[in-house]
Amino acid sequence: MHDGLRMTTTWAMLGAEHTVRELVALGDSFVRIPRDSRGGLQPRQRIATIPQLERAALAGRRMGVAKLRQALELIRVGSASPLETELRLDAAADGLPEPDLDVEIRDGRGQLLGISEVVYRNLKVAVEVEGDHHRTDRNQWNRDIDKYASYAAEGWEVVRLTSAHIRGERPRAVAIVRAALLRHGWVPG
Repeated sequence: MHDGLRMTTTWAMLGAEHTVRELVALGDSFVRIPRDSRGGLQPRQRIATIPQLERAALAGRRMGVAKLRQALELIRVGSASPLETELRLDAAADGLPEPDLDVEIRDGRGQLLGISEVVYRNLKVAVEVEGDHHRTDRNQWNRDIDKYASYAAEGWEVVRLTSAHIRGERPRAVAIVRAALLRHGWVPG
């Protein structure tokens, strides 16, 4: 429940009016486990789980149930923004491997280096989808610089993307990520 509304039912009611892609982005936001200011997971603050969304989608007769079923197959825990969801969907459609989401990156001693949104762990490629606050907030900017330096010291490549790369006139995010994965030994299958 959120402000008196059963959110899972609300999501399921949108099946008739929204695209599968929109339903996935909304579903991702519902199942995301938020983090506190220190990076700790807060599972009690998530809006819903995937099984809850599934139950709502399949409860009774529902308009748009086919789109809801398609969306359920694509919803993942860990996407922090619609841009991250769009990147993930575009990458999957282009044959890239499925990434891990909302990943704590640690050094060889187990020390936390940072948390990254989209990660290809076995290839040591982290993708950062950066909103404008990464550029305009001095503290965020400095944290990002330190984090990326720590990643590089451990052999990680960081791919930095903005909305222009994902939604721009000529989206090129997937090509950029593909190139990084290939540099790190990914073999398309």
